[in-house]
Amino acid sequence: MAPHIVPFIINGEECFVKDTFEVKSPATGEVVHLCGVATVSEANAAVEAAAAAATVWRDMPVGARRDILLRAADLMHQKRPELGRHLVAEIGQPEGWAEFNLDVTIDMIKDAAGRIATLGGYVPRPADPDTSAMLWREPYGVVLAIAPWNAPYILGTRAFLYPIAAGCTVVLKGSEFAPRVMQSITSIFNEAGLPKGVLNFISTNPANAPAVTDALIGNPHVKKVNFTGSTAVGRIVGKLAGYYLKPIVLELGGKAPAIVWEDANLDLAAECCSRGAFLNSGQICMSTERIIVHKKVSEAFQGKLQEAVKKMWPDALVHINPQAVAKNKKLVQDAVSKGASLLNGDIDAEEASSTRLRPIVIAKVTSDMDIYKQESFGTSVSLLEVDSEEEALRIANDTEYGLASAVFTEDLRTGFRFARGIETGAVHINNMSVHDEAALPHGGAKASGYGRFNASAGLDEYLRTKTVTWRG
Repeated sequence: MAPHIVPFIINGEECFVKDTFEVKSPATGEVVHLCGVATVSEANAAVEAAAAAATVWRDMPVGARRDILLRAADLMHQKRPELGRHLVAEIGQPEGWAEFNLDVTIDMIKDAAGRIATLGGYVPRPADPDTSAMLWREPYGVVLAIAPWNAPYILGTRAFLYPIAAGCTVVLKGSEFAPRVMQSITSIFNEAGLPKGVLNFISTNPANAPAVTDALIGNPHVKKVNFTGSTAVGRIVGKLAGYYLKPIVLELGGKAPAIVWEDANLDLAAECCSRGAFLNSGQICMSTERIIVHKKVSEAFQGKLQEAVKKMWPDALVHINPQAVAKNKKLVQDAVSKGASLLNGDIDAEEASSTRLRPIVIAKVTSDMDIYKQESFGTSVSLLEVDSEEEALRIANDTEYGLASAVFTEDLRTGFRFARGIETGAVHINNMSVHDEAALPHGGAKASGYGRFNASAGLDEYLRTKTVTWRG
């Protein structure tokens, strides 16, 4: 049987092209399907389709836009088994991760639908008493949305959901690791009733990605960009957006700290740090990468953390490719060579495939080790000891990243002091650093990006003001 080919969706129609690339399962190494290779030609066609649909979608009554989103949520729920299989096949994660992705995504769609009717302007009072004014908020127009693979239903959907809810049209450039997931999302929204051209999907291979991305951002019809992915690629995309004078929302990498204070519930802290570090094989931008623990409870905490890791993650975890495993091994090897100690894991262990690695916890990490600063984005976490709030904050902020963080303490005043001092977009007290939900704005500080997804803040990103005044 010939392998399935993932088509693009341009102007509401499936689009097949001559060249394809293989999509392999990280868990099995087998080719699960093929996907078309988009070129500049397909990129421009997708933008043209979005531009042609922009006025119709902008002027559609808000109730009609809301109802389409609600139908999309219902369709996603109806198709859960099929959608879950696509995620498991493409990124090699268990069914539980697929279920979590779909739960969050469906809730996010419903939340955005409920906010559409609230999108309005306001009426300021000018200095001249004979002059009146209104500030309208209007959709930007065509938005380019670039989404990653690691939580593909959540991140793929939110990339276009907020622009579309605000009245924009979208070209979704999906990850080459999860094209069928993102094509499926696009198909669902079109089936729900989006007019042709409102949402378009393309994907391409790494060789063509630079030219395709440049063409998309540089196209005069594209008025705004959002990108979720690594900080390294975000810098490239950000430079392109700056060159073409396009505003951009960036949600990039992280090096999330978790502070475990002397009065913390150590059982809770150990469980949350274990889950926050190794959920989805640590391949989450909010993953806990540094555990900063008070010296008074460090020994007790280490024992509980080791127990939690062994209980929660008994098997080797699947990474997206062998390079991800190699990166984590290299970081750990460098740390151990400079004096770090291994609490959990074995980088020399033979696993079922080169994409697998058991959770690694290392202690006695110092600032001269590569893992102190570099995002591992995999199954390794560092442990550092402190004895003052000032030192804990210094280490927590001693990174270019600033996306998420966690604090464990039984004193809320202590938690709030840490929350005020940590330079991140989110601080979670007595919970893991991985936390993303529809009602809470999500985004970072420093090299973790700028702008926000989710909630009303996510909608505001795609509306610009127009001042209208009149005399008399």
